[in-house]
Amino acid sequence: MFSGVIGQGYDLLNLICPIATEMSRLVGIASSEYAAQATENFTVVELGGGTGITTLSLLTASDKFNILSIDNEPVMQEQAKKHLHKWAAEGKLEFCGDDALSALKNIAADSIDIVASAYTLHNFLDTYRQEVMQEIFRVLKPGGQFINGDRYGLDDISEHTRTIQQEVSGYFKTLTQINKLDVLEHWIVHLFSDESENHVMRESTALEQLRDAGFSNVTLSHRLEVNALVTATKPDL
Repeated sequence: MFSGVIGQGYDLLNLICPIATEMSRLVGIASSEYAAQATENFTVVELGGGTGITTLSLLTASDKFNILSIDNEPVMQEQAKKHLHKWAAEGKLEFCGDDALSALKNIAADSIDIVASAYTLHNFLDTYRQEVMQEIFRVLKPGGQFINGDRYGLDDISEHTRTIQQEVSGYFKTLTQINKLDVLEHWIVHLFSDESENHVMRESTALEQLRDAGFSNVTLSHRLEVNALVTATKPDL
């Protein structure tokens, strides 16, 4: 889906879902707060870097971060490379074009300080997502943190449905006004995927999945409609 119309016009997400931009900002803030007490640089793996919205939030939140941004959609990653060339030239940012699971499997165990993401994991099939969670846990250093701003479905199905209906109404209002009907079509089709039973990250299930992977201090905060910030820590040895 992200190789076509959505990928080329992904910046429109800020118009149809400004909450997404806020979640990216919160991921940057949470990451910088975690790194605040450290004196050395932090290694950060970003899953699903896309066009670089969350990457930029991370880069500007702390000068301690050395980031590996992973995204297997070249249309979007090329935009990020263009937008963020300054940090890449300074050696603060590298890119990887593999899918999340393959990329994580190529990273050594206990070697990463932070794994950060925004609006990526909800796109995964639930079985694939579970494998990714296990790999995230493996690559993090003891005491390392997973930070994710994403779509976490409400456990109250009726309330969740009402919230999605309002979201769709907003898509129509915004994109018809600027005559972006092709983008509207693709976002609605994509939303059907997001809401399918084998994709949706229901809050209680998603948090339990993190605990099952071995994480502690699993916390959901800053809920805005179906969006929320989740943090989890790999226990110290």
